[in-house]
Amino acid sequence: MQPDVASAAILGAVQGLTEFLPVSSSGHIALGALLFGFEDAPLTLSIVLHAGTLLATLAYFRGDLVQLTRDTLHGLRDPRAFAATDSGRTVLGVVIATLPTVAIALTMRDAVESWQRLPWVVGACLLGSALAVMLTARGRGTAETLTWSRALAVGVAQGLAVLPGLSRSGSTIAVAMLLGLRGPAAFRFSFLLSLPAVTGAVILELGKPGAFDAVPGSVWLGGAIAALVGWLALSALRKVVVLGRFWAFAVYLVPLGVGLIAGDLIFGWW
Repeated sequence: MQPDVASAAILGAVQGLTEFLPVSSSGHIALGALLFGFEDAPLTLSIVLHAGTLLATLAYFRGDLVQLTRDTLHGLRDPRAFAATDSGRTVLGVVIATLPTVAIALTMRDAVESWQRLPWVVGACLLGSALAVMLTARGRGTAETLTWSRALAVGVAQGLAVLPGLSRSGSTIAVAMLLGLRGPAAFRFSFLLSLPAVTGAVILELGKPGAFDAVPGSVWLGGAIAALVGWLALSALRKVVVLGRFWAFAVYLVPLGVGLIAGDLIFGWW
């Protein structure tokens, strides 16, 4: 079953917002799909929505990506000197942080598929996201790039974010700030780090049966809305981080997480 125009547009907007804001996109998309009568979001819709937010990230950070690519190509002439530059530390940091992300995601993949239908698990992970963003209220880092060991820790945080309700952006930005990175630098590193993981996830989804089925116009509309809303969400999130208000997302996450846990215990949801 494919979504109609209205449901695809709404799910696209939800994806665009929650993929970047530290509120967990997977939980919100699953909830949205249930509200519209889908047992799970259709595969083609999932792929197109994730491709839309991937496009938004590429567009938002296009200047950084061009500069990093240029510096990396030049750095091949002298890798040791390149590793000592800001661009070199950023590129190597992303590579190092991606390793635990892949290992954790592959190890936990099967378990996560069952956990995402347990409201108390989702609620507990949302509270974990709330704790992460709240801790940034104390963070006043000054560094522009992370050491390799600290980049590895951010990668672990990103890997654990496969848990339903544990925000990828919230976890990685918070850990980077707590390890001494300035807010804007943590924001930049978090989303540059997301590119290999999200690209890999989209490629894996493309390999599933049914991924190349005919895609209706409503799905493409959802993807376009996800890209537009995602770009706007990135712009807004950067301002929040620069102003030192990243912790404020806990105001939304805490009652949502508590509500899911309480609802599951009292009413036995899902």
